[in-house]
Formats: sequence, structure tokens, C-alpha cells
Amino acid sequence: MMLTLPTYDDVIAAALRLEGQAHRTPVLQSRTADDRLGARVFFKCENFQCTGAFKFRGAFNALSKFSPAQRHAGVITFSSGNHAQAIALSARMLGIPATILMPLDAPQAKLDATRGYGGEVILFDRFQQDREALTRALAEQRGLTLIPPYDHPDVMAGQGTAAKELFEEVGELDYLFVPLGGGGLLSGSALAARALSPKCQVYGVEPEAGNDGQQSFRSGQIVHIATPQTIADGAQTQHLGQYTFGVIRRDVDDVLTASDAQLVEAMRFFAERMKMVVEPTGCLGFAAACHAGVPIDGKRVGVILSGGNVDLQRFAELLAS
Repeated sequence: MMLTLPTYDDVIAAALRLEGQAHRTPVLQSRTADDRLGARVFFKCENFQCTGAFKFRGAFNALSKFSPAQRHAGVITFSSGNHAQAIALSARMLGIPATILMPLDAPQAKLDATRGYGGEVILFDRFQQDREALTRALAEQRGLTLIPPYDHPDVMAGQGTAAKELFEEVGELDYLFVPLGGGGLLSGSALAARALSPKCQVYGVEPEAGNDGQQSFRSGQIVHIATPQTIADGAQTQHLGQYTFGVIRRDVDDVLTASDAQLVEAMRFFAERMKMVVEPTGCLGFAAACHAGVPIDGKRVGVILSGGNVDLQRFAELLAS
């Protein structure tokens, strides 16, 4: 079956739907970061987005396209937390019932927030159960529409609006570093980059312990792995999606990795130097810019900080380690 991949026109349409709903998040700079990397670094701060992560963009865009019948029946999804919160809040704003499968070990802050936004949370064991099979079965039983966390054209287009805003604000870039889990943010960002900054080299960044995307990119086919053990809970995915991989293999330059220790170092930098809470997954791009050996000296570099949702106790423990 031939997939119809989203285009930059879909990103533009998503931006119009999100106007007045999503935050146009700030782009911040740090003299310390510039000096350290020998580059001009622009941080797109999606940790200040609604629900604390970029996921609101894709969720609201997808749900806003529901038919009246779909809105009445409700939406279902699975998520470790950021997409869960995004779907719950978007559904509440649009008057749609929301059911969300979340792993037992999801951060408590993400569980509490998802319930607080009105979502019905169903817990599962991410190391023993197949979340996608569970969700599909529930969707069929209840007549719900499944909006997955990343492998959906409307989700991808919504996520691409973050990079669209970045390029509109700072102009063309030489490099763009984007956190990579299932690929929604990376694929959407790549669509925006190819349209607005064609010469920009786009890199996805995964946890070192879970480099399925890197393996997939370099082998030319989707690679499935066991759930990785990493502090980057938003990137504990087991494989890319069919839609996201289609865009990533066409429009992304390479996929890099970062270690958990490098993520903690980046978290500490943001807390100490920029007075920001950035969750481990959100630090992937900056960690790679610092450590992956990409020749960014003297260049204009974009880094998407994907979210800031981390339990404060856990945040303190990681910074103290």
C-alpha cells in the first residue's frame, strides 16, 4: 500500500488551526552555549508549550479535524505522558471524550496532569504488554478513533509547526537538531526545514540505549527493538512509524545518539545557565550538538527542546547524580 505522506502545505494548514490555541514558544539564546560550541545556537523552547511539550501541536491539529460523529464517540491513544496530556487537553477544549493508555512507570506528574485534563487513564506494563494491540482492541470495542503519538499525518503536520516558527523567527539555519522517539517531531521538522531552509542539515537524536531510528535510517527499513532502558522516557519507543520513516529517510540527513550521562549534563546546563526545566528527552538535540562531532563551529544551529515534563524529585535526583 502506497502511503500518502504529509507535505509542508499540511504544516501550514496545521499552523492556521493552532493559531490562538497553541503557544508560539520563545526562541532563546545563551552566550555560554555559543561560546562552548563556537556557534550561534537558537533554542526553540517547547518546554513552554501547552501541557509542557510540543505534543499539543499534533494532538490539537488531529482532533480539530474530527467529524461530528468522531467527536461524539471519542478519541483513544497510548503514550508515556506528553502525548497523553496533549490529547487530554485538546479533547477537553474540543468537547471530545478521551481514553489514554499509559505505562505503569510513567512519571507521576504526567499521570496526574493527564487525569487533571479529564482523560480516562488505563495503565499497562510497557515491558510485558503490547500497547498498540491493547489500544486497537479498545478502540474497536468502544468505537473510538485512534490518534497515535506519532505515526499519523495530522500529528506530524502539527509537530512541524514548531520548526516552522523557528525558521520564521531566526531565518535559515545550517543545522537543526531534533529529539527522536517515534519520529513525529523529526518528520514534521524536516518538512518545515526543506521548505524554509533547504540547505539546513537536519539531525534526529535518540537515546544511545534505544537507537532503533538510527538503525532504521542506515539500513533503509524499520528496525524493531525491545523497550530501551533510558532516562529519556519520551523516547522509549520500539520503532519508527510507517509515515514518519517515509519522511525521515527522504528528508533527514542522519540520526545521532546521546548517552544518559550527556542528557543529565544538558539538563544541568539548562537549569544553571538558562534557568529552565527541560526533561531528559528534551535535551537530546543539545547533547548531540555538544558531543556527536558534527562540525558546527561558526555555524547557525537550531535545537528543539521538546518538553519540560519531569517529576521535580526525579529532576533533583538526576542533577545530584
